[in-house]
Amino acid sequence: MDDEFGETYMDEFGEAFGEDEEDIFDEDFDEVNDVDLGVKRGDVDIITDPNDPRVHVSSSNRITSPYLTKYEKARIIGTRALQISLNAPITIPFDFGEQDTIDSASMVDAAIDPLVIAEKELYQKTIPFTIRRYLPNGSYEDWKIQELIID
Repeated sequence: MDDEFGETYMDEFGEAFGEDEEDIFDEDFDEVNDVDLGVKRGDVDIITDPNDPRVHVSSSNRITSPYLTKYEKARIIGTRALQISLNAPITIPFDFGEQDTIDSASMVDAAIDPLVIAEKELYQKTIPFTIRRYLPNGSYEDWKIQELIID
């Protein structure tokens, strides 16, 4: 409570702090209690299920809708725009549109915007992505962008 000079350390509320409380450390404080984690030390048996439900559903047995959802669309455009902004090759011809328009500067800005380019690539179905849709039973279906109906 008092240091060697006889001063008491006080916090901003006027209460003494420091050595007045005993610091109690458990000897195995740094060790993690195995019972809490549910893991056994020593030999660990890993049991795999031979009937693993995460199997690929073939394209002839698909059960999900062929329509691209708005969530998938947002994720595809965002991911592709990020790739384009990091200098990934563009899969559509690069054009600036009509040059005779009054506001040609905004046309050029729109033509080089990664989001606009990604959206054009999506509607032309040239993005080289595969959508993996997980099913409730743990299996999954893979859809290529070319196979999906985009609204």
